[in-house]
Amino acid sequence: MATYHQGSLTVQDRVGVRAQAEHVGRSIGQGIKPVAAAFLGLQPMLVIGAADGAGRIWASLLTGRPGFVRATGPRSISVTGGPHEGDPLYGALEGPVGTIALDPRTRRRMRLNGTARTTPRGLAVEADEVFANCPKYIQRRDLLAPAEDTPTGAVRRGGHLTPDQERFLRAADTFFIATAAPDGVDASHRGGNPGFVTVESPTALSWRDYPGNTMFLTLGNLETDPRAGILVLDWTTGATLQLTGTAHTDFDVGTGERRTRFEIDETAETRSASPLRWSAPDYSPANPPPGH
Repeated sequence: MATYHQGSLTVQDRVGVRAQAEHVGRSIGQGIKPVAAAFLGLQPMLVIGAADGAGRIWASLLTGRPGFVRATGPRSISVTGGPHEGDPLYGALEGPVGTIALDPRTRRRMRLNGTARTTPRGLAVEADEVFANCPKYIQRRDLLAPAEDTPTGAVRRGGHLTPDQERFLRAADTFFIATAAPDGVDASHRGGNPGFVTVESPTALSWRDYPGNTMFLTLGNLETDPRAGILVLDWTTGATLQLTGTAHTDFDVGTGERRTRFEIDETAETRSASPLRWSAPDYSPANPPPGH
């Protein structure tokens, strides 16, 4: 299996990092190493990206007691439970998925992409790609006591952002993004100081693409397929905002900067989607200063 598809190779060449990317790409494997299995077993949340029945890409949040996601073999994981009823991916997780386990407590993350099938208890995922990433742009947070007996709120669907949702996005320091690859789905994260997400209109937002691991998996996917889904979590209340639409990246040859623009087709807001409550953030030292 090739490490990168043509979309990622095109972006790597455009930015001039093909050699570095080839080196970093050696970290991508198909097997779940013992240290990765141990990491997964400690996580109370998992983000999963997939296409719904209409082919739109969404990113959804799954939560549970540590152990709800665990390695069941060298290339497989199981997940107890799944998206809540009303979530855009409820009942749609059969086929290609991308997952990311991000632990704010340790500023570590792990990505696993593969094929999902439903089971009596939840999901099973057969892995095609497994890899960890650097802790850049991950805000450190402590996990507080879960909110007990807090029912998931009704899902509020729409075709554009409300003023409250616009304010929420402007204050965000983290979001998760799912994109469609030629042979599957990938899930990743983006982080920065509040204000790093720009709301351009009720149906459009953008963010600067900060220097990362040089793989350009997300931007490479968007090079060949513009479909994307975004998940933003309110770490203090457990509310989620999910967006689906299309995205593209503009490259400034003069400055070397990149900005990704996302056009919203549909929104889904859920109060108390997660029972987890987190502390205020300790921002990553890698975050560029506000306004950069």
